[in-house]
Amino acid sequence: MTIERTLRAALLGLAAVVAQPPHMAAANDVRVVTSGTSATLNVPMNRAVVVESEEPFAELSIANPQIADISSLSDRTIYVLGRAPGITTLTLLDATGQLITNVEVRVAADVTEFKERLRQILPGENIEVRTANDGIVLSGTVSSTQKMQRALDLAERYAPERVSNLMSVAGVQQVMLKVRFAEMQRSVSKSLGTSLALGGSALGGDLGVQSGTNAGAPGGAQQSLLNGNLPATTENNGALLLGFDVGAVEVGVLLEALESKGMVRTLAEPNLTALSGQEARFLAGGEYPVPVSQEGGTVTVEFKPFGVELNFVPRVVDDDLINLELEAAVSSIDPSNGFQLDAFRIDAFSRRETSTTVEMRDGESFAIAGLLQDDFRDLSGQVPWLGDIPVLGALFRSAEYQRSQSELVIIVTPHLVTPTRGEALALPTDRVRPPSERDLFLNGRVSSSDRPSQGAAGEVARQDFSGSYGYVMD
Repeated sequence: MTIERTLRAALLGLAAVVAQPPHMAAANDVRVVTSGTSATLNVPMNRAVVVESEEPFAELSIANPQIADISSLSDRTIYVLGRAPGITTLTLLDATGQLITNVEVRVAADVTEFKERLRQILPGENIEVRTANDGIVLSGTVSSTQKMQRALDLAERYAPERVSNLMSVAGVQQVMLKVRFAEMQRSVSKSLGTSLALGGSALGGDLGVQSGTNAGAPGGAQQSLLNGNLPATTENNGALLLGFDVGAVEVGVLLEALESKGMVRTLAEPNLTALSGQEARFLAGGEYPVPVSQEGGTVTVEFKPFGVELNFVPRVVDDDLINLELEAAVSSIDPSNGFQLDAFRIDAFSRRETSTTVEMRDGESFAIAGLLQDDFRDLSGQVPWLGDIPVLGALFRSAEYQRSQSELVIIVTPHLVTPTRGEALALPTDRVRPPSERDLFLNGRVSSSDRPSQGAAGEVARQDFSGSYGYVMD
């Protein structure tokens, strides 16, 4: 009976083993070792590292020999050579085949020399150097874009086209540019002309002679001279008419003189702020329509800007050293040099502009353009032979003198600036308020007598218009 029960139990156990799925049986026979990785070994490429084990090992293996090459120096010492960038695993086994440990081997480019050169070239800069696969990653902060570029150029020598830039530039990186246009024009013009008219009844009223130089009396004004009248078409500032009779002969002499002086002053001061490396544009003026002929006979309108223009690109290259690439211009409409085209009247432009690149420090000024022009013209004319007569020849001569001088200077001044609170800024309109009905109709004031008394606006409002006003900048 006992033997029968034992046989039945054995048959049931055999049936259970045969019916069990194959993958479950395999799972019970295989154990994956994941807790054996105990260290990470960093090996520079093309350099060797010697590793010592606390326990003696009997067998070594490397997962990818193309990344690292190994050899045993003793039963506790391993020689590891980095061959190519990458990550692989070093396995150590004891004499019984049991796992001692797995070591993660990371092979990267050798940046030891690069770090040393970086400290020598850029001392004091907070730059961190890391490796990523076969490249170099730079992070941290630098004091200027110029030093950042130096670090990148040096890294390219060690890892060409495999450099990642994660660095940032510290410090102020916004630039306000102040441009001053100053132009003075002076002109002087002088002229002297004479005209002589003769007439009378000595020959029955048929005698009449007229001569003149420069701006003398025009034809048809002879009788007016003899009658004691000044010509109506003269443009001179002063005229003197002398007349007398010599028997039956009437003599009229007209002296015309001109002297004019003029002076023109032009001043413009545009200010503009931009981020380092970004372009900024400024225009205070307008656009003038100009008709342009196209193919097929059609006419289109093209608008030309005029006024105060400023375009610039600032670059903070080192601490407070600023590189400026700028274009500045001041233009105005000049109707005197325009022309008429059918029904269109097109005016010309008077324009002063400059385009240059300069480098200076914060707060320094540079005269980027200047012009000193002196034009002189002297003209003397006379009636042939008669003008050479002593004393009386002055009546047959004229002289004209013109001189014009122009002086232009363009000065730029950059400033490193930071934002401030809005209430700390003063506007040109802060000191002026619309008048009340009492101020306007009773007191005849065009602005209110009440002025703000708090903040920067109140400080500016307490000044009168005879003092300085405008932008306030620390």
